Amino acid sequence: MDFINILAGIIMSTNGLEPHIERVRHPFAARHVQLLARKTLSPGFISLTLGGDQLTGFDSVGFDDHIKLILPQEGQDKPNLPRIVDGRPHIDGKPPTMRDYTPLRYDASANTIDLEFAVHSGGPALDWALTAPLGQWAGIAGPRVSMLPPDNMDWYVLLGDDSAVPAIERRLSELSATARAIVRVQLDNLDDQRKWSSPAALDVAFVPSLQQAVDELVLPSGRGFVWGAGEKTLMAAIRSPLLDKGIDKKSIRLSADWKQDSS
Repeated sequence: MDFINILAGIIMSTNGLEPHIERVRHPFAARHVQLLARKTLSPGFISLTLGGDQLTGFDSVGFDDHIKLILPQEGQDKPNLPRIVDGRPHIDGKPPTMRDYTPLRYDASANTIDLEFAVHSGGPALDWALTAPLGQWAGIAGPRVSMLPPDNMDWYVLLGDDSAVPAIERRLSELSATARAIVRVQLDNLDDQRKWSSPAALDVAFVPSLQQAVDELVLPSGRGFVWGAGEKTLMAAIRSPLLDKGIDKKSIRLSADWKQDSS
């Protein structure tokens, strides 16, 4: 740990400036939506636009929020939506296919929401995203909780694999012009690289190995915050190297969004 990072930690501790993640709870809501548009973004990503009158009042304040995409049960035009029973979500009938996605963009004037899908991930949700006809009904539920990182840091490090791309894109659009953002994304196919812009100063690299990129990471001085999301073992592998760089554990938030099938 270098002197600058030690000093920064002392100042943050004595002045009560430890990074604080704010939790924002949302009332439970589940909505029917229709598939309105499908767009190929790159070899490994597609984007879907979902919309409908029930999106009125949708609220997502966290850049890495998750909503449940709910697919119609077999033989049904619309999925049964969850409702609260005895304090817990309950769905009548056969459990539907549900997967978590980050709401990349919400247009309140048009009542639409954009979701992105990594094409190589496989599974019934991706099959639906690739093949469902326009107009097909689905459901969304949530978000239930938004986790808001501190907004007064000098720099932010954003790390992840393909699954983190929508959240990173949304975060970059929300950062202030006074911030600095260091982004490292592990892609299976480097043809899926994005040309991101942001009010913040950007240092972006798409890499074949996130762990190697973290090992080689040189952090700027000042107060910073590290966010990462991706496959469970990958997130576990980068935690210790980040701590070894002198980053306080309160300044790191890593989320395991999925787990590689070991079979």
